[in-house]
Amino acid sequence: MLRAQMSLAVTALFIQLGMAANYTVGGPNGGWDTSSNLQTWASAQTFIVGDNLIFQFTPNHDVLEVSKADYDSCSTNNPTQTYSSSPAVIPLSSPGKRCFICGMAGHCSQGMKIELDTLASSSPPSASPSSPPTSSPASPVTPPTSSPASPVTPPISSPASPVTAPTSSPPLETPPPPKSTPTISPSSPSTTPTSSPAPSSDVPSAEPPTSSPSPSPSSAHKGSFEGSLIMGFSLMMTILLAL
Repeated sequence: MLRAQMSLAVTALFIQLGMAANYTVGGPNGGWDTSSNLQTWASAQTFIVGDNLIFQFTPNHDVLEVSKADYDSCSTNNPTQTYSSSPAVIPLSSPGKRCFICGMAGHCSQGMKIELDTLASSSPPSASPSSPPTSSPASPVTPPTSSPASPVTPPISSPASPVTAPTSSPPLETPPPPKSTPTISPSSPSTTPTSSPAPSSDVPSAEPPTSSPSPSPSSAHKGSFEGSLIMGFSLMMTILLAL
């Protein structure tokens, strides 16, 4: 534990030395003289313990470190430090306010004075006894619970409707164009004798009229039947010849 604290202290010292800065009073565009705005320059800086102030001046000037009361009144009677050789290097070894003026008559009232505040360096935190970190008991890793896979329901295929084969309709027969039936004029039966016209009653006959025997009913019926038979046979022959 002691070794660790000493290591931290040495490290802080090296950091402090490495971070130390040197400030040329009034620089870079001015110096320790009456023509520079020294207080404005001091207000723009940040001083920490370990920094150094460098006063560069001509022989007609010097540097006095005084109290706050002598600083305000420009009194040169009780200086705490006097620097008469240039350059004067003043280390800022402790935190707090520091006041510097020129000891030549009238120079302080002409602006040759500065007041600055030195800040303490950032001290490293005191090392407390380091206790080993208490490791909390590792909570058992719970494996992810996989939800039971829902059974895959096979798709219900609807019963296929029987494919009805297209019924081929019987080809339509185109009816043959109607054939014109020849008109057969009924021919009179050749076997039937044609009766000659009877003589007119107006013409006197030289001979007395002889009465012809009238045909009997049976012979007339026979002649009509034979005529119908011949006509039917002729009509059938005509149709067969036409086909």
